[in-house]
Amino acid sequence: MFNLDAKASRRPGPAAADSPSRRLPAWRWLFPLATLHAAVMVPLSLLALYHGGRLVGHLGSPAAHAREMLFGFALAVIAGYLLGPQPQRRLVWLVGLWLVGRLGVFELPGSALASLADAAFALGVAALLVPRFIAAKKWRNRVLAPLLGLICLLAVVTLTWRYLDGMPTTTPLMHQSVLWLVLLMVFMGGRIVAPAVNGHFLHRYRRAGAGVQPRLEAALIVLLGLAPFVMLWPAFRPLAALMVAAAGVLVLLRITRWEPLRCAGRPDLQVLMLGYAWLGIGLLLLARYWWLPAHASATLHIFTIAALGTLSSTIMVRHVILRAKQRPESEPLLLPLAGLFATAALLRLWALDMGDYWQVVLWSSALCWSLAWCLVCWRLCVWIRRLPRREPGKLDPGQ
Repeated sequence: MFNLDAKASRRPGPAAADSPSRRLPAWRWLFPLATLHAAVMVPLSLLALYHGGRLVGHLGSPAAHAREMLFGFALAVIAGYLLGPQPQRRLVWLVGLWLVGRLGVFELPGSALASLADAAFALGVAALLVPRFIAAKKWRNRVLAPLLGLICLLAVVTLTWRYLDGMPTTTPLMHQSVLWLVLLMVFMGGRIVAPAVNGHFLHRYRRAGAGVQPRLEAALIVLLGLAPFVMLWPAFRPLAALMVAAAGVLVLLRITRWEPLRCAGRPDLQVLMLGYAWLGIGLLLLARYWWLPAHASATLHIFTIAALGTLSSTIMVRHVILRAKQRPESEPLLLPLAGLFATAALLRLWALDMGDYWQVVLWSSALCWSLAWCLVCWRLCVWIRRLPRREPGKLDPGQ
């Protein structure tokens, strides 16, 4: 995705460690595992929250549920996409730490050890990714270094609070974590969509598209980088609302410049832009709730269900299809998956306004989410089996 990755990640070392036969792409293991985790963890969270699921006692608060989805699921997807090929032994350790860390939500003997493994995974990802982006030449690329470092640090901090003072006290910090994840999705989503659309335009129309739009990207980084700090002071919350509203408008403007209607026949690109559009819609809704003010946790699910679900699932499936040297627009489930994530997000927003049927609506939302991720896992496994024995060195302009 970033040209600097290949240069910055080269480090001198033993020839055996750098041998292609001993290196595996991180996504090949982390993508399927993350999808299964997403499918299972939301129903388990509802059991713990509303039905007395004692076995998953550490999921018994909304903040604990949010932590597991942000720093269990989302961080695994980020690591799988950005880490690239890793020495096999290192990848085994990382995946093992992540798997053991997921056991920390269960009330089992040794759950503290699982929490330590979870923290070690986050710190390991930070140690591998942060130096890579510090070496970037452009300041917009260097922003990823502190942003990824902060997300990994929050993964550790919220984990320790599970034992020190109870997870419910971390709710404001989890809201902050969602905002930093939104900035990461806005940045990375733009860097994925823009070259993919450009490649399609060059192939079909013999002209380039709007591209990354660097000035607009810089404005989004500044607005979304400052807003989480500004909103901490109640007196400045209206200013923070204006900042995220402006960012939402810029996100939607960026999409119109990509000309989604001219991407007919490319559902993979249109679904990517739909996921990106959910970010703009979520920012506008968040601005409304901050301006009123009101409780914004329901609105945050636009980011964590609709935007994260649509973007991450499409990116994962598309990435594996391209690695299999096939055409991603041939994947028939991309549009149904986008529909399932949209339905799950809307049901989650309406659940608390449904009177006596709120739990039925909430469970319907969870089942749409879980079904979507089961389908993603199935398609990933199908395409992974079609991968060539040797990894292609260069992908299309979308990667």
